[in-house]
Amino acid sequence: MREFDLFFGVFLFLLLRWLALLYNLLYFPSLGPGSTPERPRASILVPARNEAENLRKTLPTLLRQGALEVLVLDDLSEDKTARVAQEAAGGHPGFRLLRGKPLPEGWRGKNWACWQLALEARGEVLVFTDADVLWEEGALGGLLRALEGKDLVSALPRQEVGREGVAVAFVMNGLFSFLPHPLLEALRVANGQVLAFRKEAYFAQGGHRAIRGEVLEDVALARRALRYGLRLGQGLFRVRMYRSYAGAISGFAKNFLEIHLKNPAVLLGSAFYHFSLYTLPWLFGRWDLALMGLLERLLVQWALRGPLWPALLTPIAPLLLLPAYGRALLPGKTWKGRRV
Repeated sequence: MREFDLFFGVFLFLLLRWLALLYNLLYFPSLGPGSTPERPRASILVPARNEAENLRKTLPTLLRQGALEVLVLDDLSEDKTARVAQEAAGGHPGFRLLRGKPLPEGWRGKNWACWQLALEARGEVLVFTDADVLWEEGALGGLLRALEGKDLVSALPRQEVGREGVAVAFVMNGLFSFLPHPLLEALRVANGQVLAFRKEAYFAQGGHRAIRGEVLEDVALARRALRYGLRLGQGLFRVRMYRSYAGAISGFAKNFLEIHLKNPAVLLGSAFYHFSLYTLPWLFGRWDLALMGLLERLLVQWALRGPLWPALLTPIAPLLLLPAYGRALLPGKTWKGRRV
């Protein structure tokens, strides 16, 4: 009886995910490419700490967007970030390299870097983007069009993956079948890889200074915005977040607890939830539920233009993420040489 109750619960949760997925397939708004308008003029702002390798590839794509300016802040990097940025810019008139100042007490590193960038920006729109995000042609125009009538828009890039793909695709793309878009937007789910603000609204809500100590700065900023939009940006932005499984575990561990309301019980409940939905049916021979979960993830990957192979390995994804859950509960986590 208890086994029946457990798997009936698994079925209900998978059914809810399927309903959310089908809704989002039909109604989740996507960004389309567009020409960059003369107004509003945009500043593209890139916080960069040890990002030399990424900037070689991504900075040229930013400079082709037609923005008023592209600002890169070298956040006390220990590699050749500054030199690579200068070389990749190739003397572009809209490019400026800023030297970051030491991190003040009470600030998170990215928040401090973004605040310095915002204070230097001249544009009417502030577009924050991570150094590892590749922008396709027309991305800025599409983003500015989505910003019309809003204070903040966040875009979800296409996740490109390698060996770390099972864990990354499971976490990042799982959002698409977690809740329908209106609820995601109402909860202010955001992605800090691409955030576009109206400058006036950004400073009116306090900008990154108001959320200086937050690890999930994107969600914190979205919650302060009066008019917020969440959009798919798979056709305009793509990113490979991590280059190894170990890197993915370290990256997820730094914010898993914050994602789960800073509550260890909620964090552990999430681990059990995903294990129950996607791994347990395979262990107990419940092939109906096993295939229900596998097909859901295959459809998610297809909808988000990702490779299908990570979805085929969905049954082991919750197990691969256990180290991230465990490390999230430990103190003293670091990221890019700084304590989180």
